[in-house]
Amino acid sequence: MPLSKLRQIPLFSELEDNALSELAKSLKTQTFRKDTTVVSETDEGSMLYIINKGQVKISRLSETGKEVILAILGEGDFFGEMSLLDGLARSANVITLTEAELFVLYRGTFLKLIEKNPKIAIGLLKELALRLRKSDTQIKSLSLFDATGRVATTLIQIAEDSGTIKDGTVKIQNLPNQRDLANIAGTSRETISRILKAFVAEGTVTKEKGKLFINDYDRFKKKYG
Repeated sequence: MPLSKLRQIPLFSELEDNALSELAKSLKTQTFRKDTTVVSETDEGSMLYIINKGQVKISRLSETGKEVILAILGEGDFFGEMSLLDGLARSANVITLTEAELFVLYRGTFLKLIEKNPKIAIGLLKELALRLRKSDTQIKSLSLFDATGRVATTLIQIAEDSGTIKDGTVKIQNLPNQRDLANIAGTSRETISRILKAFVAEGTVTKEKGKLFINDYDRFKKKYG
């Protein structure tokens, strides 16, 4: 694997070439079809997964069996780190949203790498802090906003994670399906459909073959962010 590609992963971006080379030798590659469960809640955790291609969703089931999506991760993101650090069971389910290629790093190797390269630990802490902030935003959205605000906040979250901006418009290349959007926003598919249609009608967003464009993103974020 080219070291330049490995360096693009934020967790390892500050490592020296020799450390990256050692890491590259330790990684295993696994591929998964769409809608495949990679990790199940309560599984024993012994591996860190790094997404090379594709997208996954991190979710849990409520007491009533309803899926709650905590995050959607894409290329360069990682998951499974909590179990590696504390040795406990997995805390959520991870399911592929697309075909995915994942790099796998086993617990013993990961812990040795951290001991030799403290910069990995610093990168990990930064990422965990960022995820905590995102979780706080999601909790605020679910508890304080109406349905329109929750859907808008969900779109902002996805835009920040995987959108690209040009001339003030953000493009979300692979918009999750309405069921998954509903499970992130804490609402129903029917509500998602109604609110998206309202956004389109007022010119706030544009939809096109699985893509979604948020027009005048700064204004949209200021209103709902």
